Amino acid sequence: MRFPFKTLTTQIAIAVLALSATASMARTFRSADVHNKEFPTNMAVKFMGDELSKATGGKDNVKVFGDSSLGSEKDTVEQVKIGALDMVRVNTAAFHGIVPESMIPSLPFLFRDIEHFRKTIYGPQGDKILAAFDKAGFVGLALYESGARSIYAHKPIKSVADTKGMKIRVQPSDLWVSTIGAMGASATPMPFAEVYTGLKTGLLDAAENNYPSYEEAKHYESAPVYSETMHSMGPEVLVFSKKIWETLTPEEQTAIRKAAKASVPYYVGLWEAKEKDARAAVIKGGAKIVPASEIDRKSFVDVERPVWDKFANTPELKALVQEIVNAK
Repeated sequence: MRFPFKTLTTQIAIAVLALSATASMARTFRSADVHNKEFPTNMAVKFMGDELSKATGGKDNVKVFGDSSLGSEKDTVEQVKIGALDMVRVNTAAFHGIVPESMIPSLPFLFRDIEHFRKTIYGPQGDKILAAFDKAGFVGLALYESGARSIYAHKPIKSVADTKGMKIRVQPSDLWVSTIGAMGASATPMPFAEVYTGLKTGLLDAAENNYPSYEEAKHYESAPVYSETMHSMGPEVLVFSKKIWETLTPEEQTAIRKAAKASVPYYVGLWEAKEKDARAAVIKGGAKIVPASEIDRKSFVDVERPVWDKFANTPELKALVQEIVNAK
């Protein structure tokens, strides 16, 4: 009768030693991304890892897996949710269905310009959005600007009348479907990796994205007219698995948050350079640009305002929208 007791005692001792070893051993957190390793989001998360390593004396670091090597945005978000993956960087659209606050910065024509965006999303309103991820099982670490999203197709898009009946690719999100639908177009949800083929085969008439994504995926080869509708400035978000987060020490959690925050200004510098280079590259590759000055912005704004009411549909969300609108 003593043998089981000794065995149990031994197992408990081994478990305690294992937990102690885990708490003190070096950890490399895995982070997923759909873009290539040189894309600003990946470089920013790598920078975060370097900062984390410095803060922990080399104990903790981050390894970035780009090029959708760990799956689509949907796949990797699910992996982070269950704790099979530590971190993921995706567009906030990936969370629209589970974190209502993540929809707010993607509302069409919400921001007056990039300065307005930065003042709010890198300020108190952005902090509120990041905090909202907690209730969905994630830890919001950082928001990164993603430029202004615009429509590209075979023809110029100068007013809302030009989008009527077009099949336009959107990220899988009810908000994006409604935004494009309000223009009189047919919204077609599709993973980013499939858009090139969709444009090439005619499954899509158009898509919408920022200059770096337009250039990186070579979408200008099949949709050579980029019209600066600048209809949304929905940001990227970096989140950590809450399941894994709860196994970390308070010191590790603080170090991770600080490293993530430090990556934001680093990212902004990379992003500004990337946007400029990408615009020049697509023009060199044959793309035609319809500048914002030639877009009838009012025609778009008039049809999109009901989208705000549809998705900012609680007192808390309406208040967040108003805070952003009122920011000077």
